[in-house]
Amino acid sequence: MSKYRVVFMGTPEFAVPSLKVIADDGRYDIVGVITQPDRPAGRGKKLTACPVKRLALERGLPVYQFERIRKPEGVAQLKALEPDVVITAAFGQILTQELLDIPRFGTLNVHASLLPKHRGSAPINWCIIQGEVQSGVTIMKTDAGMDTGDMLRCAATPIGVLETAGELIGRLSVLGAQLLAETLPDYLEGKIEPVPQDPDQATYEPMLDKAMGEIDWNRPASEIACRVRGLNPWPCAYTDMKDGRLKLYLARAVAWDTDAAPGTVVKSSPKEGLFVRCGEGALEVLELQAPGGKRMAAKAYLMGKGIEVGTILGRTTTDEA
Repeated sequence: MSKYRVVFMGTPEFAVPSLKVIADDGRYDIVGVITQPDRPAGRGKKLTACPVKRLALERGLPVYQFERIRKPEGVAQLKALEPDVVITAAFGQILTQELLDIPRFGTLNVHASLLPKHRGSAPINWCIIQGEVQSGVTIMKTDAGMDTGDMLRCAATPIGVLETAGELIGRLSVLGAQLLAETLPDYLEGKIEPVPQDPDQATYEPMLDKAMGEIDWNRPASEIACRVRGLNPWPCAYTDMKDGRLKLYLARAVAWDTDAAPGTVVKSSPKEGLFVRCGEGALEVLELQAPGGKRMAAKAYLMGKGIEVGTILGRTTTDEA
């Protein structure tokens, strides 16, 4: 029995487990791995291969890199590979209909949300930012829209109370790979009937940018805590202090009855922790990075350099300085 010819498209660490399960399955012949071009990284800005490329090279798989695969050279290369099916996982580029028409079984995508909710490039982050208690992955058949294709299978998982986007990305990457391994053979053998998404239930969120990290202390503490977790590790939540920018990596909401203005530090103790008044309740800061400092637990930071009770955090601090 001949093997199915597979082209895999992916870039970050999220895609690595999915590539592994396909590479380890004797039913498939990976005829090409397509990734984003190498990017500058680190202090030296040295060109660095993405995680998918590194794994592909370790496995001796052929690698192709395109800034825009939809350009003629990308289309020509995919045609030359003659794939039976294309698998994508966090590839980072939109595929045109011309590309989607090349593989005879189409293109399947490992999407990190329970579609049709959370379409877009950052579904895991937005799921946490919006305070949801459950996330998951969907194997879908890609069409020319933005995550609008028919669904094959979904798998759900609860979100931990203090789980960050970075931690959930790691878990969903494994869950997605497992679901892909179960779904792909059944799909190729015609055992799965794709299910259209309900457009009335669909949500779409924008790409993340650094400006989203600025904390509005007038918002409820529960909302701010979710934003802190959802923006960890990037772009990271932050607020201003007199001596610079304070980054917040982990926090939780607590009940707090006080007349202090939002953004006011209402408790600061190496034993009890750091608490900031919000529009509703208070935010207990659990992990932070002070201006010019290292990322650390808030209580550890307060043992060295404290933040006085009554200090007001936020943009007004800088404006008044």
